[in-house]
Amino acid sequence: MIYLSAWEYFLMKLAKNLVITSIAAISVAAIGVKPAQAALLKYDFKATTTLGKNPGEYFGSLSFDDSTLTNVGIEDIGVEDGLKLAFNYLGNNYTELDDDAYDKFPIITFNNGNLLGLSYLVSDQFLIGSDENTPDIGGNRFYSIQDIDGAISAIAIGTVTYTKVPEPLSLGGVAIVGTLGLWLNRKKKS
Repeated sequence: MIYLSAWEYFLMKLAKNLVITSIAAISVAAIGVKPAQAALLKYDFKATTTLGKNPGEYFGSLSFDDSTLTNVGIEDIGVEDGLKLAFNYLGNNYTELDDDAYDKFPIITFNNGNLLGLSYLVSDQFLIGSDENTPDIGGNRFYSIQDIDGAISAIAIGTVTYTKVPEPLSLGGVAIVGTLGLWLNRKKKS
C-alpha cells in the first residue's frame, strides 16, 4: 500500500478539483454562447463526382460571419455577410468572385440553423446547389455545366459534403482537459 504525505494528498485533491472546474468552465462556455454573438464559422467541403469525364474528389472551404442567423426557418448567408470561399476543380482555383451573379451569389442556405449547402455557379464549369431550377437554395448536389449546340444544361454528376471546422477554443479546451486527465492518471498510478 502506498501512503501519501499531506502535501501530496492536497496536490492530488487540488488537481482533481481543477480538472472538474476546467471541464465545467469549458462546458458552460461552449453551451452559453448566445446567438447574438457573432462568430466566423468555417466549413470544408468535398465534391465527389462519379459521372462525367472527370470523376474524382475536389476540395474547397468556406467561411462567413454568422451574426445575421436566427436559426429559425430558411436563411441565407451571402457575400454581403462576408461569405468567402475557395474551391479547386480540375486544377483551377475558384473563389466567390467567380460566381456568375457575384454580389448576389454565392450563398449558403440554412434550415433552422442546419447547413443545407452552397449555391455557386461558374459558367461553362459547374454548379453546386440543391436543384438547377432553384438557384436561390443551397444544397449538396454537384452539376457539370455544358453548352450543347447553344443550349446550356446542368448535368448532375456528383454530391457535395460539408464538414464544420472546429473553433480553436474548442480544440484548446479538449487539449487542456486531456492533458490534465493524463497527468492525474499518471499521478494516481505512482
